Formats: sequence, structure tokens, C-alpha cells
Amino acid sequence: MSEPTLGAQLAAFAVRSAKDGVPADVAASVHQRTLDVLGLCVAAHRLPTSAAAIAHVLDQGGHEQATIVGSPTRVTAAQAAFANGVLAHSLDYDDTHLPSVLHPSASVVPAALAAAEHAGASGELTVRAIAVGLEVAVRLGMAGYDQELGNSVFFEHGQHATSITGAMGSAVAAALAYGLDEQGVLDALGLTASMASGIIEANRTGGTVKRLHCGLAAQAGVNAAQLVRRGFTGPPTVLEGRFGFFQAWLHGQFFPDAVTDGLGSDWSVPGIFFKPYPANHFTHTTVDAGRAFRERGITPDQVAKVVVGVAGSTVRTIGEPIEVKRTPETGYQAQFSGPFAFATGLLGGGGLGAALDDYSDALATDPARRELMAKVDVVADERCNEIYPFQFPAVVTLTTTTGEVLVEEVLTNRGGPARPLSDEELATKFSDNVTGRLSDTAAAAVRRDVLDLQGAGDVARVLSPLAAPLAAPLAAMSTLIPAEESK
Repeated sequence: MSEPTLGAQLAAFAVRSAKDGVPADVAASVHQRTLDVLGLCVAAHRLPTSAAAIAHVLDQGGHEQATIVGSPTRVTAAQAAFANGVLAHSLDYDDTHLPSVLHPSASVVPAALAAAEHAGASGELTVRAIAVGLEVAVRLGMAGYDQELGNSVFFEHGQHATSITGAMGSAVAAALAYGLDEQGVLDALGLTASMASGIIEANRTGGTVKRLHCGLAAQAGVNAAQLVRRGFTGPPTVLEGRFGFFQAWLHGQFFPDAVTDGLGSDWSVPGIFFKPYPANHFTHTTVDAGRAFRERGITPDQVAKVVVGVAGSTVRTIGEPIEVKRTPETGYQAQFSGPFAFATGLLGGGGLGAALDDYSDALATDPARRELMAKVDVVADERCNEIYPFQFPAVVTLTTTTGEVLVEEVLTNRGGPARPLSDEELATKFSDNVTGRLSDTAAAAVRRDVLDLQGAGDVARVLSPLAAPLAAPLAAMSTLIPAEESK
């Protein structure tokens, strides 16, 4: 008897997990990620692209099936998945899996919540569906990660792996929420492979389209599951087939063992990195180094020179051209600046050490920060090269005005398995994201119920505090999109 196809193995794993449950640490991680995503959805209402996406959805009309965060008007499940997926990814503050450099939760969580609300699925099933969807997205992403190359083949081809594999994970999550069997899950993968998409040219030359990617992925997954319920089918060899997913996207250069090795026993979900700071992930360890110097008593007037050493592959994103990185004009540009990251850490920020309001247009052009950034260089560091892309390390060397040379090495990212964020720290991030937009009572209810989602009988009730117009404080962050890579 021939071995089941890769898609069939994923479908069997998915249905088995939905029935038998997932490990406790995986379920706990799902609770945290769901809260993180919902907080990001609230915070993203500050962006005009968020208003545009929601207005687009509301203009379509349709049955009232699911909730858009921040909107009292319920929409179809697929529309809700789209809108919330756009919101979740738009601030570049969503979680990251390494070394695939995927942002899986921003598509899978919105898809699962929308389908679960529509189907009346229990919180317990929803948690399991999210867990499996995340696992599928990550494993498909890792199937495209070339260890010798040290990079994702998706990215080498200009493809946004987040939305491509995120669509597939969203389909599995939605299929489970709708109660599909193994064949149904396989068919949902088969349909979604014809919808999965995303190119990253906007990261290079600008444009707001990237903010749509996770919304389109979530919507594709929900649509596929619904179409399977109505009788549509997909190819059983959708992944490894001659004209399948891996051939189409990766030109046949894929690693099937990443899909199946340890499937059901070795879970990737708890190891996905949370972002503690709302900026390009490459800059986070530089923020931490700045914070460490601050804790050592270093003040800006004592700084003569700073050299930020990072992996060579990241220099072009956060350090080139250095004149631009030292003088960001907007808060959004500051999110991609190594010099600004160091200044933020040394001067001290809000939230967990750097919050949304720390990346404002005003602070990007603040004279004190400009003076400090002018002293910062960003260079390739061999030790960081050896660690990347499993972490985004930084080795920061500071020379004081008295000639003393000080070094801070931050070789692991905060928010990952080596330096995890606690429930309390994630609650702080959530609070920072929703303060001024969600009442204290509503925020407390969402935090309580989401962190106990597995015990909820009604997903709609959990989301109900978010189904109302949000307060609209003045946006601090810039809405401009730089011609930079976003991680």
C-alpha cells in the first residue's frame, strides 16, 4: 500500500488533534497568541488602510455571521476573516516563526475565529483548530527553508511565505471549525492552494498591499472550507504533485521531511516568537542592547560612538543607507532603523521597553534622538552571522566620551523560547495596544475570556466586547510605508 500523500498526512493529524486534543503547552500558547492578535486588531484601527479595508467589507453587505474587531456590524465569516487578518498584520507587530520568518497567527487566528463564530464551534475546538492551523503553516514554511542557503526559498523567489502558507494553515483551521473530516480537510488544502498568494515587491519599493496579505490568506482559508462543505474537491497530491503547491511556489525545491517529521508529537507552536516591540524584528536585540546600557547608567551625553553588529543579511534592512537610517522622517521609517532602535532602548520606551507611541513621527525627528543616531553605525558581525536566522542577534559596542569601550551582546530574541514573555508581559502588550480605544471593562473581559478560550462555550460571546466602535485617539505612528523589508 502506498504511503499517504503529504496533504493526507496533514489532514489525518488535523482531525486527530481536533478530536483528541493538543498538549497543554500548545493550548496555552494558542490562548496567548489569540489575545495578542486581538490586541493588534484594536491597535491597527489607527491606520487609514484599516478603515479602508473595513469600509470595503461593509460595502459588500451579506449575512451576519461573524465579528470584525471594532465594528458593530456583523458580516460573513469570510469577510470577517479578511478584515481581521488585515488588522492583525498591519502594524508589523505580530508573531514570527524562525528560521522560516513567517508570521502565522495573523491569518490563522482570524480565520479560525470567524469560522468558529459562524459554525457555533466551542472554544475548545477553536483552540485546537488554531493550534493545528499554526502548525501546518509553519511546517509548510519550513518545507521551503533551505539550511545550506540559510534562507527561505519562498523569499528568494520574491514570495511572501506568510500569506502563502498562512492561507493553507487558515484553511485547515477553518475546516476543523466547520467540522470537516479528513477528506474535507485535504480538499480544503487542495482548494486553497489555488488561492494562496503574495509577493513582497512592496517591501522593496513601497506600497500598502502587504497589509492585505494576511487578510486575503484568512479569507481564502474560510472560503475554501465553505466550498468544500458544498461539494468542491481538491487534488490529493496538492502539495508534492508535479503541478502542486511546492512545484508552483518553490519550483520543486522543497524539503518534505519538514512537513512530516514529528508530526503530532513535536509541536512548533510554543516556539513561535512574540514581538515585544512594534518594529522590524531585526532591530529588537538592538533595542535590548540600548536598554542594557541604560541600566548600566550610560546617558546620551556620554556616548561618543556606537557600532551595532548584526547578521550581514539584515544590514541592508536596518542599516542601509546609513544616512537614511540615522535620519528617519516618519515613525514607520523608524521601525526599520538600527540607529533609532538603539536610541529607543537607551532613552527608554513604554510598554515592554518600546511601545507603539515610541515610533511616532515626532520622535523620529526628535533632535535628541537625531543627535544620538548620528553616532551609530550598523555593520555585519561574524558571530551574529553564525546564529542568524534562528535568532536575530546584535553585538553592540559603545565608546564613551572618555574613551572607555563597552560591549553588550544580545544573542537571543526576547519573546522566543530562550527568553519567553510571561502572561503578565503579554497582558501589558495587550493593554498598551487597546488603551484609549477599548474601555477598561471591555479590555479586562477580553483578556479574561481569551486566556480561558478553551473553556468557552460560545466564541461570539468572547468576541462581543470587541463588536463595537472603538474610541479614536490621535494616531501617533506614521501611516507611510517605506521601501524596506518587513520582518
